[in-house]
Amino acid sequence: MTAPLGLRHIEARHPARRGAKSRMQTIRIKTSSLPLFAGAATAVTAVGALLALGDLDSPLRGPCTLFFLLAAPAAAIGVALRGLDPFGRTLCALAGAVVADMLIAQSMLAVHHWSVRGGVVAVTVLSLLLLFLVLLREQISGKHPQH
Repeated sequence: MTAPLGLRHIEARHPARRGAKSRMQTIRIKTSSLPLFAGAATAVTAVGALLALGDLDSPLRGPCTLFFLLAAPAAAIGVALRGLDPFGRTLCALAGAVVADMLIAQSMLAVHHWSVRGGVVAVTVLSLLLLFLVLLREQISGKHPQH
């Protein structure tokens, strides 16, 4: 095998030069660690809501509240989008969470009743309502399967 000009010996023998696809090395998350991540995310979300509602001074108040404002609606939207692949569901859920937060903030500003507590309560109510509606839809569709 003669190497084209400018290629080192190792590059000339690489399987990709002959059209072979090489496996990408990825970091795999073990499935046994997913419940741990879910529990930690739930704890951070709960702490963020409590710090915001309790009006407590803490350096963690801002980041944890922001995480709550993104995670609560994203989780509810993610449950509603079970039919999508995981990446698409995550992307749509995060985009929907941002949209829901912006609509709530814009509504509160439009009626001149902006407050952090009110925003957290509104996001909580919206997320729980969406989650309740999804669970209700699943329960109804389970009782009356569509043919």
